[in-house]
Amino acid sequence: MRKIALISEHASPLALVGGTDSGGQNVYVAHLAKQLARKGCLVDIFTRRDAEAQQLIVNWLPGIRVINVPAGPARFIAKEMMLPFMEEFGRFVLRFARRQRVRYDIIHANFFMSGMVAQQIKQTMGIPFVMTFHALGRVRRLCQGQADAFPDIRFAIEERLMRDADRIIAECPQDKADMQQLYGADASRIDIVPCGFDPEEFWPVTIGARQELGIGEEEFVILQLGRMVPRKGVDNVIHAVAALKKRHRLHARLLIVGGNASEPDPCRTPEIGHLMELTKSLGVERNVTFTGQRPRAQLRYYYSAANVFVTTPWYEPFGITPIEAMACGTPVVGTAVGGIKSTVLDGQTGYLVPPKDPEVLAQKLAWLHRHPQMAQRFGWAGMRRAYQSFTWRSVAAQIADVYEAAMQSVQETDVIYSAAMQSASPQSQVAG
Repeated sequence: MRKIALISEHASPLALVGGTDSGGQNVYVAHLAKQLARKGCLVDIFTRRDAEAQQLIVNWLPGIRVINVPAGPARFIAKEMMLPFMEEFGRFVLRFARRQRVRYDIIHANFFMSGMVAQQIKQTMGIPFVMTFHALGRVRRLCQGQADAFPDIRFAIEERLMRDADRIIAECPQDKADMQQLYGADASRIDIVPCGFDPEEFWPVTIGARQELGIGEEEFVILQLGRMVPRKGVDNVIHAVAALKKRHRLHARLLIVGGNASEPDPCRTPEIGHLMELTKSLGVERNVTFTGQRPRAQLRYYYSAANVFVTTPWYEPFGITPIEAMACGTPVVGTAVGGIKSTVLDGQTGYLVPPKDPEVLAQKLAWLHRHPQMAQRFGWAGMRRAYQSFTWRSVAAQIADVYEAAMQSVQETDVIYSAAMQSASPQSQVAG
């Protein structure tokens, strides 16, 4: 029975997804832990305490504990401001790990700051660690420029982690290529393992999805779902809806799901305020509905009710929402960046478009509107692809293999080191 520590400093599996810093990483950690526990592993998830009322240890599910680490103030802090609290975070995790009756077999760090903690545990206790970055600082800086609030020291930290991690998990071929080209990472130590979806959460709701959401059967519905931050390119989708109305004479309804509250609150989610103003300036405020944050259990109704799911970020390390949409039988139009260009098959399960190009996006949406039978075929093909290649069960099995490879590598290194020390010892020299 393996005992595994997952470190995810800013992304708790218990958080509601859709807020500023709650997205794909939260989903990744939660579902990976669930699948590892089903395989018989014991899993501890370390995340930063961000509320006074949180218990230190939450027995979440059989075989899974969530440890809310006291590091910094017990309130929300943007991940860009969290670096000064990582030393405190690391000290706590190290003390906790030392007190365990059963030693952790492997540490899996998620995001570069979690990697710093895993690095400290390896140096002190000798426990190997696997690294999933989820996003790379140099890619983020290239895409966001001065809007990137992380300090430059992030780049050096990531370089060291790529050298020190026993294995690195890239979420798509582009992720691996970026590590090699921008950081000089050793390709032989990088494994490509995608993200996934849960078939118990997402499937096509063929009857009643639109009635559940109060959507008319004849409406052409476009869905945008995810975190409300500028890099997700939601403004690009709104511009495309305006182009559909003006140049294609098509009145579409855009549903925008996400935010920091159950109602679309510009005070709690500033990006929503910006997007609301944009709809007014473009004259499409009646075409766009902001729903606010929605529970995970309700999302399959949104995916199933939509004619097409759209995601047009500037960059995307992987992108889980396109797979969830595909699992619900909905065609996807996404930007040809990061993991999206690996999951969406252009002209087969949807379309790939350039980022920040609403005119091309509008053309693809208009085509899908004019060819509903082909759109349905795209949806079916996407569903088959999701079930064949992207379930969390298969993802966890691949990651478990990465863990074993990391542990085996450490064991072989220890054997070689032990043999070298024996051959260099005075006793062996005398015996010789």
